[in-house]
Amino acid sequence: MTKKVGQILDAVVEGLGGSRREGQATMAERVTEALESDGHLLVQAGTGTGKSIGYLAPAMYWAVTSDHPVIISTATLALQRQILLQDSPRVAKAVTATTGKTPKVALLKGWNNYVCLRKATGGYPEEDALISRAVGEYGATATGEEVTRLREWAMSTDTGDRDDLVPGVSDRAWRQVSLSKPECIGNKCPLRDSCFPLLARGVAEDADVVITNHSMLGIQSAGTPVLPEAGAYVVDEAHDLVDRVTSQLTSSISAPEVAGLARLLRREKILATDLEAAGQAVGDALDGMSDGRVTTMPNALADALLTLLGELQQANSDVADLPGKDESDAAAKSVARGRVQGLADVVERLLSDERSNGKLVTWVQRDMDDRPSLHVAPLDVSTSLADHLFEAKPAVLTSATLELGGSFQHVATEVGFTYPSQGPWDGVDVGSPFDYTKQGILYVAEHLPTPGRDGYGEEQLREITELIEASGGGALCLFTSRRGAERAAEYVREHGQTPVLVQGEDQLPTLVREFSENDEVSLFGTLSLWQGVDVPGRTCRLVIIDRIPFPRPDEPLSQARTQAVSASGGNGFMQVAAAHAALLLAQGAGRLVRRTDDKGVVAILDPRLRTARYAGFLLSSLPPMWRTTDATVVREVLARLR
Repeated sequence: MTKKVGQILDAVVEGLGGSRREGQATMAERVTEALESDGHLLVQAGTGTGKSIGYLAPAMYWAVTSDHPVIISTATLALQRQILLQDSPRVAKAVTATTGKTPKVALLKGWNNYVCLRKATGGYPEEDALISRAVGEYGATATGEEVTRLREWAMSTDTGDRDDLVPGVSDRAWRQVSLSKPECIGNKCPLRDSCFPLLARGVAEDADVVITNHSMLGIQSAGTPVLPEAGAYVVDEAHDLVDRVTSQLTSSISAPEVAGLARLLRREKILATDLEAAGQAVGDALDGMSDGRVTTMPNALADALLTLLGELQQANSDVADLPGKDESDAAAKSVARGRVQGLADVVERLLSDERSNGKLVTWVQRDMDDRPSLHVAPLDVSTSLADHLFEAKPAVLTSATLELGGSFQHVATEVGFTYPSQGPWDGVDVGSPFDYTKQGILYVAEHLPTPGRDGYGEEQLREITELIEASGGGALCLFTSRRGAERAAEYVREHGQTPVLVQGEDQLPTLVREFSENDEVSLFGTLSLWQGVDVPGRTCRLVIIDRIPFPRPDEPLSQARTQAVSASGGNGFMQVAAAHAALLLAQGAGRLVRRTDDKGVVAILDPRLRTARYAGFLLSSLPPMWRTTDATVVREVLARLR
């Protein structure tokens, strides 16, 4: 198999007009070994390695020759599109030439990512007072215009895939033409033969390679089968897997949410007064609580949740008695049943033994209108991933940043590879085509004061301005808080000479495009800019990171995980906070060098990266750039790059 995969890889590379990359070839070989041995593999492959081809060649060959489908998951839409539209057709052509079999590739997303034709034509109960089937009833509202455009698009699209709608629409508008799986009426739907999510699943069931996303893996890991039976998994952008799965398995409840359900039930002639009152009692109990983690549930809240669960169970019974023989009744019944059961599941989690024994973490959080909601999330998703995804089948996880502090152990533990039931696992760094020591400088501003709880002072702001002025712009400035980004941007605009864009002032894709098109522009932003932004060339010749991105000490999940590690005898700070910071630092620093001819500076304005006891761990997770603390040298280099 290894020889055949090598031939496929060579054919793809030749078709692209390039030459074989050592890291890519090593990756293909190691992935081949993992698939043949049912092993687990972590592959760190630097930017520019060509890792998607590196795993697609062996995965696609293995799938068609073993008759075992491979599921490939990504975190971002951009990579998903790249694999589907660019990489997989090239690899499939080479696999066909080698084996005589043409691989079938399919894309599969969550049910509500596809338009529901019946709902788009008014066949489901309307969402509150928003939906209307006549344009005139909307007036000229933006939402009304979006829904009108959505319904026109729904009648002409071949895929029904939300991501194929350009320009896109708001979540509020999309809800008017989509359903969650529990709300679907199934066989009773007259449009079932044209159902977009059902058609997508049918194609996926017959495919050799299925491309999906980490959220779908999260649903599957909870024991809900939403993916075809897989022979193997390949997870790209795997550094984001645990967070995406955790987010997928996080749920919440609030008084307004229960009130919305009560309104829906009243439309179906179900008396929901007691249900709404029970929801308000939960809201009242939450009003008396502070934001943050709930370690011991107050009696008033526990009693209110118990009462609410009883009302939801009664509502479930009432919904079961609704007529459902004709299509309209069946649709209304299905929506009501799905909403009631969804809330009941959340309340049952909140009252479960898993919550009381610490396996589930709960916290109170208020929205922009100061309305409280109660959230619940798993403390640890490793067991779910191990049991429902990676058990008894090969799994390959890859990213540019998997090795933290010089070891793969942290990531292997988080995804469940270290459980005895998983068998052997290995980690390999196949390197990068970049010469980081010649292409990049890592500058730590050791002379600056340590950032405090309230952020940093004018010294850091002045440093940011001086670096950007030396560079003549071209700076991607990454901050750990929106307030920090906005404050720094205001200062640089007042004291600097080059233009500044700030996240939040326009849509992120627009800002990134403007940044990439003008090498005097600097872009300031927060977490969404730390990962996934790809701006090669001299446009991005300076990356500034304001401070080490530790999670907030009061962040509920990080706090709970830190305490759990410490209670088991480990170092909670290093295994949770420092690991989190190391990953984000590596991702942020990785924005600088995207091509072999890129050059520039990564400037980290936090002296703890030189002075703290954990500095070595963090530094060992960063690309091996030439390091300095000399501000004069850095400004001279930036001036030359300018």
